[in-house]
Amino acid sequence: MNKTYIGKLTIITIVAFTLQSCFVAKNYDRPDLKEIDNLYRTDHIDTDSTSTAALSWKELFPDPFLSEYIEEGLQNNLDIRIAVQQIAAAESYMKQGKMGYLPSLDAKASMTHQELAANSQFGSFFSGSLEQFELTGNLSWEADIWGKIRSNQRATQASYLQSTAAHQAVKTRLISEIASNYYLLLALDKQHKITEETIENRKKSLQTIQALKEAGNVTQVAVDQTAAQLYNAQALLIDIEKNVFRTENVLAILLGKPATSIDRNSLENQTVTTDLNIGLPAYLLANRPDVLAAEYKLVNAFELTNVAKSNFYPSLTITGSGGFQSLEFKEWFSSGSLFATMVGGITQPIFNKRRIRTQYEVAKAQKEESLLNYKKTLLIAGQEVSNALYEYEAETRKYEYRKNEVETLRNAELNSEVLLNNGFGTYLDLLTARQNALSAELNIIDNKLQQLQAVVELYRALGGGWK
Repeated sequence: MNKTYIGKLTIITIVAFTLQSCFVAKNYDRPDLKEIDNLYRTDHIDTDSTSTAALSWKELFPDPFLSEYIEEGLQNNLDIRIAVQQIAAAESYMKQGKMGYLPSLDAKASMTHQELAANSQFGSFFSGSLEQFELTGNLSWEADIWGKIRSNQRATQASYLQSTAAHQAVKTRLISEIASNYYLLLALDKQHKITEETIENRKKSLQTIQALKEAGNVTQVAVDQTAAQLYNAQALLIDIEKNVFRTENVLAILLGKPATSIDRNSLENQTVTTDLNIGLPAYLLANRPDVLAAEYKLVNAFELTNVAKSNFYPSLTITGSGGFQSLEFKEWFSSGSLFATMVGGITQPIFNKRRIRTQYEVAKAQKEESLLNYKKTLLIAGQEVSNALYEYEAETRKYEYRKNEVETLRNAELNSEVLLNNGFGTYLDLLTARQNALSAELNIIDNKLQQLQAVVELYRALGGGWK
């Protein structure tokens, strides 16, 4: 009889393995995205494989101070360390998913002592008490006939890959924020220097205007307006120092350390040493971490839909248990105490209060939601690349006009002062020229800053060169 049972169980097992080829689960195929052909709003799409997306941040940001801070941030930033822990959690789930094909096995040891009532069913046969000693092992295995286990394994793997892509997105964003704040510090330093020079010049101008008033060439109004311009520049200097203080604190937090002063280079030494090529739109699918993460989320939702669909079909389960049972402790591990049970069965869901259908419908809706989020992420990526490239080109073109503006207004300021000192100009002309010249110098600094930050944004928008 034992041989008969073993033979039947063997047949069931062979059938289970044979039916595993009859997968209901579908294989994931990347959706056909028609939007990708017109992803960039620019006429400068490169047709070769060279792209800024392939550049490392070390090539794009060669400033030694900035490179050191990026390295420090990648090591110590708290968001990076949080993302690493999220990867560790996702990796554990992935390892669990890989074990889905294996049977589950557990063991139990127990001792039961029961006092029997004399008038009970068993008490009439047994007097006093009853003891039983048991050591049992239970084995359970489900055949992956419809691909449910395989799909669940792929879903956990996609979730893991999504977490690694999200981790890279955090790194890319961190590098961008460090570079952006570093460049902002350099621009503030330059503004601080120009404002200090302006204050010294206006102090000298105030002395000159006071002398002209004493000579009867100007009125007290001119003196008051000159003093007001000096006070305005001194207040502006305090605002710049406040912004420097705050920006240093922001950068320190990005580096994962308490607020402190930041050593740095100068704005004049910052140049873009590489050609900025955006490459083909399809490169975003392979290079941009948030696009990768969105697709892995779509894969996860797709595979979970397979799992939900497989729940409509019958499941084949083989269970077994065995061990030692004895009413006497001294006979517990004797050959006469051995027992074994093996069961093979197929279970088909019939009615379960719509639970399986609801799970499937929710899974399909979540898959469609993930697909729409994937398309949205890709469209946003294309928009950000287009904006960053246009911003860089616009600021580069504008820089030449800003330089000419500064030179022209500084000449106008100098000429207005000469004319006023010789009695041929008005003080209003001098005031206007001074204010315009200072604004122009601050604008050209902002122009240079925007140009550098456009490079940073293009680096981030193309995927951060993480490969």
